[in-house]
Amino acid sequence: MQGYTDIAVSGWVGRLPQGWRPYALLARLDRPIGAWLLFLPGLWAFALVAPSWAEGGRLALLFGIGAVAMRGAGCVVNDLWDRDIDRKVERTRGRPLAAGTVTPLQALAFLAGLCLIGLAVLVQLNRTAILLGLCSLLPILLYPLAKRVTHWPQAMLGLTFSWAAPEGVAAATGQVGPLALILWAAGFTWILGYDTIYAHQDREDDAAVGIGSTALRFGERTRPFLVACYGATLALLALAGWVAGLHWFYLPALALPAALLARQVLTLDIHDPGHCLTLFKANREVGLAVALAFLIGRL
Repeated sequence: MQGYTDIAVSGWVGRLPQGWRPYALLARLDRPIGAWLLFLPGLWAFALVAPSWAEGGRLALLFGIGAVAMRGAGCVVNDLWDRDIDRKVERTRGRPLAAGTVTPLQALAFLAGLCLIGLAVLVQLNRTAILLGLCSLLPILLYPLAKRVTHWPQAMLGLTFSWAAPEGVAAATGQVGPLALILWAAGFTWILGYDTIYAHQDREDDAAVGIGSTALRFGERTRPFLVACYGATLALLALAGWVAGLHWFYLPALALPAALLARQVLTLDIHDPGHCLTLFKANREVGLAVALAFLIGRL
C-alpha cells in the first residue's frame, strides 16, 4: 500500500485556475462518486413515490444539486476535524487542509458557501422535507468523531448518506411513514457494506494512528459481513416495493443489483486498495439499477 492515494488533479479539475483547484479537491469534485452515492437513495424514493414524471425529474434535479453541495460540505467538515490525522495517512496526506494549500479559515468560508447552496435547494421543498433536511446536519457534524470512539464509523456514515431516502419520500409525498423508514434502513445496510470495502484502503494506517473502522473490526471476515449487509439491503428493497404497491415485475428486476452486489463480495481483495476503490465506485451502478427496478414496477 506504500504510496497509494486516490487524489488525482486531472480532467476538468486539472484545468481550473490554480487558485480554485484546492477548493475543488477539498469538496472532492475530482471524485463525483460520493455525490452520486449521497443522491441515489433519494432517487430510489422518487422512483417509488413521485406523483408524476415531471415532479420526479424536478426533485431529482434539486437533489442532485444538493448532493454535490452537501457532500462537499461534509468533506470540508471531515477534513477540518481530521487534518492532523490525514497528514499521517498515505492516501489522505495530499488533501488541501492536511497539505496546507487551504487554511482552516478559508475552509470555513468555503463551507458557508456550500451550505448556502444547500439551503437554496432545501427551501424549494415542502415543510416536512425542510425540517428533515435541517435534522441531517447533526449526523454530518458527528460523523468525523465516530472513528475516534468506535470501530463503527461506517454506521454513522450509513445514517448520514441514506438520509436522502426519507428526505426524498417527504419531498415527494409530504409525509414520513413506514416506506421512508424501510428505504432508510436499506440505504443504511448498503452503505455499511460498501464503506467497509472503502475503509480497507486505509486499514493499516488507521491501525497505526489509533482510529477505528469496520474494515479493522472484521478484517479477513469482511466477506461474510458484506453478505449480511447486502442480503439485508436486498430484502429491505423488496419490502419497500411491496409497501409501495409496485407490480411484481420489480422483483425479478432486483436481480441486476443483486448480481452487482454479489460480484463485489466474490471479487473482494482486502489487500488491494486500488481494487477496493474500484468496487466501491461500482455502487453507483448498483444504486441506478435499484431505481430502474422500482421504475419497472410502476409501469
